[in-house]
Amino acid sequence: PVLVESLLVFTVVLSVHAVVWDRFSWCAVALAVQAFYVQFKWDRLLQLGGAVFQFRGAANSGLLPASMVIPLLGVVMKERCRAAGIVYFERFGIVVASTGMLLALFLSVLAVGITKPVPTNTCILTGIAGSVIIYTMKHSLTVSEVIEVLEVLLIFVYLSMILLYLLPRCFTPGEALLVLGGVSFVLNQLIKRSLNVIEGRGDPIDFFLLVAVVGVVLLGLFFTVLFIFMDSGTWISSMFFHMMTAVLGLGVIMPWLYRLIQRNPLFWLLQFLFQTQTRLYLLVYWTFLAASACGVVFYQNAKRSSESKKHQASTITRKYFHFIVVATYVPGLIYDRQLLYIAAVLCLAVFIFLEYVRYFRIKPFGQTLRHLLSLFLDERDSGPLILTHIYLLLGMSLPVWLFPRSCAPKGTLPGAGALVPYSGVLAVGVGDTIASVFGSTMGEIKWPGTKKTFEGTMTAIFAQIIAVALILIFDSSVNLNSSYAWILASVSLVSLLEAYTTQIDNLLLPLYLQIMLMA
Repeated sequence: PVLVESLLVFTVVLSVHAVVWDRFSWCAVALAVQAFYVQFKWDRLLQLGGAVFQFRGAANSGLLPASMVIPLLGVVMKERCRAAGIVYFERFGIVVASTGMLLALFLSVLAVGITKPVPTNTCILTGIAGSVIIYTMKHSLTVSEVIEVLEVLLIFVYLSMILLYLLPRCFTPGEALLVLGGVSFVLNQLIKRSLNVIEGRGDPIDFFLLVAVVGVVLLGLFFTVLFIFMDSGTWISSMFFHMMTAVLGLGVIMPWLYRLIQRNPLFWLLQFLFQTQTRLYLLVYWTFLAASACGVVFYQNAKRSSESKKHQASTITRKYFHFIVVATYVPGLIYDRQLLYIAAVLCLAVFIFLEYVRYFRIKPFGQTLRHLLSLFLDERDSGPLILTHIYLLLGMSLPVWLFPRSCAPKGTLPGAGALVPYSGVLAVGVGDTIASVFGSTMGEIKWPGTKKTFEGTMTAIFAQIIAVALILIFDSSVNLNSSYAWILASVSLVSLLEAYTTQIDNLLLPLYLQIMLMA
């Protein structure tokens, strides 16, 4: 399975390289080759228990698929913005690609450094790939861009040491690279834009994402340190938790947002949410769907208490939430993407806050949340945090958040790029859901070395093709310009990757589909 997963990732890398064909795509190929070899060193360290931190079990390291996501996103973003003539975001794409490559190299060097005996051949390959990448960065980046890349690396190192120690068994090395690398980049962007207020006077919805991500991470770190010294399960701790959340929100996050957008964030948000009648209808509809999701949780828990205490939700039951998320995102993508952007940011902040309440057992809802959500746990929730629902939200939202709006003057990219915001809906909402449902109920022929079935994968590909046809019918802004063969190849590659990867597919699959569609 690891070899097939690696082959699929190499196919994506070479496809992007064939389209772009510049020094950065050559660097991506070099990075993929060395990550393939280093991945086996990480896998061996995890099997022998020799890794520095405790990583998630029942999965391989995932270094190769995770290492290529950020560099490839940067490369295709650079190419799209270069074609649109937007120099600022073309340079931004180069910074993203360089940062991703440096973070992946750091993780590779870490694995090689703690492997005993020292793997000579892998060291040589890592050295060659590192030299090629650093040489390319030296001749492509300005001094300020080099400093920015090094700042992200420094934040990543410290953040990794803190969070991987505090949250054992929550991530594989690859997932840690993706999640912590993304948080590090967001934190650096927020600091950079806060120090340069003139540049920061951009679209307010971009700053909401940056401040929300950094705010919830800082909130979690603060309460983790605080509850080392006091019991988090008491009413005094509960009062202190909510009081400090209000203080940090109103005393730090709100002034920070005010500095960035130069207006009152709460008034701006209320004005934004109720600006048009369409937005009001969407908010009412989303409220109904949220109530439906809560109803599913309560119903399944009532069913558990009446049947058996050991009852666990089935795969099909967990996929109800995928259908609800698809029903949430598709109208937003068709009618108002800016509202969907902001709503997804607010929803992410609420999800993480509720996870803090559950994790710290904050009264009165902490223990209740633990009981309600334990029904929906699977083997990927082996650590102290429950992250699968947050990964589902991220997988659906990242294509919307990472869509290069400034490089798409008409609000959409030409050709297959028009489907980029729908990457999460197609890969996770449709493909992964249909593959799981049909594979678990009707599948008989299993892919070699996995529990996934041939029938599930083929049904997922067919369902995504139907979904693309429906998007063409209902979304008038999508014009594929005869790029159907590329779309079919992209959907097929990502569906096969879903069958063979042991990483969090909700996070990985939308990003790979976005890369292919943007290329």
